[in-house]
Amino acid sequence: MQKKSVTSFSILISIILLTIAYVPSLYEKNPTEVLDTQEPDSASIKSKEISPTFTPTPKPPQEILPPVSYGPNKEDFPRAINPFTGLASAEPDLLKQPALLVSIPHFPPDVRPQGGLSFAPWVFEYLIATGTTRFAAIFHGQVPYPEAPLTGGCEVRKEPFVQEGTLLGNRVWQDLNTDGIQSPEEPGVGGICVNLYTANGQLVQQTTSDSNGYYGFNVEAGRYIIEFVKPEGWEFTEPNVGYENTDSDAEQDTGRTEAFRVDSDVRLWDAGLIPLIEPDPADIPAAEVGPVRSARLIHIHLQNFLQDSCLIYAGATRQIRNKIPACATVFKKGDGGMGSMLEIPRMVAISEENGRKKGNVFNYANNLFAEEVPPGGVPATQADMFFSQLNQSKWVYDPTYQGWLRYVDNTSEETEFHVDVDRLNGRQIYFENLIVLFVDHEVLAPLIIDMLLQQGEKWKGLAFRDGQMYEIEWSTRSGDYERTTGFRRPIAFTDPNGDPFPLRPGRSWIIIATPYSERSEYEPGKWKFRIYAPPGAGLY
Repeated sequence: MQKKSVTSFSILISIILLTIAYVPSLYEKNPTEVLDTQEPDSASIKSKEISPTFTPTPKPPQEILPPVSYGPNKEDFPRAINPFTGLASAEPDLLKQPALLVSIPHFPPDVRPQGGLSFAPWVFEYLIATGTTRFAAIFHGQVPYPEAPLTGGCEVRKEPFVQEGTLLGNRVWQDLNTDGIQSPEEPGVGGICVNLYTANGQLVQQTTSDSNGYYGFNVEAGRYIIEFVKPEGWEFTEPNVGYENTDSDAEQDTGRTEAFRVDSDVRLWDAGLIPLIEPDPADIPAAEVGPVRSARLIHIHLQNFLQDSCLIYAGATRQIRNKIPACATVFKKGDGGMGSMLEIPRMVAISEENGRKKGNVFNYANNLFAEEVPPGGVPATQADMFFSQLNQSKWVYDPTYQGWLRYVDNTSEETEFHVDVDRLNGRQIYFENLIVLFVDHEVLAPLIIDMLLQQGEKWKGLAFRDGQMYEIEWSTRSGDYERTTGFRRPIAFTDPNGDPFPLRPGRSWIIIATPYSERSEYEPGKWKFRIYAPPGAGLY
């Protein structure tokens, strides 16, 4: 399904708008320098004050939603909560359709950026040869959609936020249904100018929102006002609707918040925007997911524990063709080895047809999701994944997201990392959970590798959430549900005591590593993984 979005605005209009809003100059590329929030140095920042006549409307008393927890069993998930994420689905009826499993390549490099990965609740990354990986994206509860770039009048911030003090921040988001409440599926708005003032109206910091709408400031204890600069062609949504966690705090006429006190990290001050113009159709990417490539033996195990799911792939080698759980293929000769794109209308049709055939008796609930940070972790702000010199990625924890930003290499001997984006919308890919599973690999022939995830297996892993790394275990062993019904449920993640490990509500990127892969901490909180291929895996 396609959603409303807006095009980027001209620099000229942005300059005029910022001048009207008393912004003294265009922002720098990384305008998050920490300044003294009590007595700003006039030599460090141009003076700007809020008019003394500005009197913010006092906010009505609002409750804060308590931390949520769902799972691990089906009865623990309300009807609209996706059991793969612990988040509400905008279209709960889609949760009645079995999952789709799509084979998406990472090589050759020309396939990048891929389309649709940011819409998948789970993505598995696994070896297909020595140093070469592929993705298995699981889609359930939401249909991917193309989106034109959503930007404001400032430069879209590209660097992750680095916390060096008390965190003050949140998100600028597009209120798709204009109800004043931020929902999980509503996208962020990048390039919004955000100004921080002391309570007496003195400007102390400036920043901009990134491609997913997040912004942040490092502050000292004190009282502050935040100003969101409204771009031309937008309106602020109604403020202070419902709970503090999910409302918009920007006054509709000024874009400013009330004065508030900060004593500890706070992620409550945000702004909802409503577009007043339609997007230019020429700016909307093609409605396609993929590209789609061949099936591998791991898909057999994934499909088995994703009951009634439909595997979408581009074919399979002769040795395993008859073993693959065929559902739908996407293949075109002469694609240069990159794979063909899957049109989203066809993806929807495949899902609906599979649902009619298989019904809705499946059970995808087998994991726990909780907002409260569990004890027992060690600090982790970055995780580098080294599969080979030409296949590296890194995940950087951003505390404004409470999630992990993905960066990929340039497949060069002189490695450089760049932001990994989704082809469908140009936004940076991030996931709330990063999981590494150590799994036995068996090479049946070069390029034909089995990963032993069949029913009855159990081994070790690591989970990254909220800037922490945890020792966990994974299991495909049967529980009471499996023994009673004869049906399978998804792979389960537990702590070393066998209790469900609480994933952060959100999406999970799951890396399948060999048991003899190595990890090391090369700087405090920064971890490097050297993931070795099994002997005889062959070259891609």
